[in-house]
Amino acid sequence: MKAAVIVFPGINRERDMARTLKLASGREPAMVWHADTALPAGTDIGVLPGGFSYGDYLRCGAIAARAPIMEAVRAFAAKGGLVLGVCNGFQILCEAGLLPGVLMRNAQLKFICHDVHLRVERSDTPFTRGYNAGQVIRVPVAHHDGNYTADPETLDRLEARGLIAFRYCGTSGENNEEANFNGSARAIAGIFNETRTVLGLMPHPENATDPLLGRTDGQAFFDGLVSALQ
Repeated sequence: MKAAVIVFPGINRERDMARTLKLASGREPAMVWHADTALPAGTDIGVLPGGFSYGDYLRCGAIAARAPIMEAVRAFAAKGGLVLGVCNGFQILCEAGLLPGVLMRNAQLKFICHDVHLRVERSDTPFTRGYNAGQVIRVPVAHHDGNYTADPETLDRLEARGLIAFRYCGTSGENNEEANFNGSARAIAGIFNETRTVLGLMPHPENATDPLLGRTDGQAFFDGLVSALQ
């Protein structure tokens, strides 16, 4: 798997993501600067990591979505290339129009950093094939603007077309207000584009792959990606 990790000013999870991708695939990912205008030849997946691109100035991801490299990311996605956006990367994908909806301030108006439970909504995509549909996993979040919001028609379309990838849930997979800690519409933690080749995900699976950190549920996410691309 040949991955390209996009680096914007203010991004701070690019090394975490690159390390996880290398451990899963055995191949060092390319680090692509925001001012570049092309992805490396042979790229299998473009990854937009978490952090605070451009200091979250204006809106989270708004400036990064207009960086020169994003034209190449859009073209890559239009040809069916896999694109993953985690946390700030999810915000950038929404601001760039590659995914619908927006990420608003958390319901409590506070930065939240702790482990959460997610329910995997489907397992027949390159991003989720490492899991079973309905499986509950534990991964960390670290965000201030993770409250996913869209108009009712968009939310209904996401539901009807199976484009919701992950939802916040309780330990047994149940939906409840406490589990949906940031107030996201319909407890949405991650969504696909129409072809399920672009995924935006608010939690950080890359930080749940090392037993030394006390959590490994994110490893199957990356193992599944590698398997899908072999």
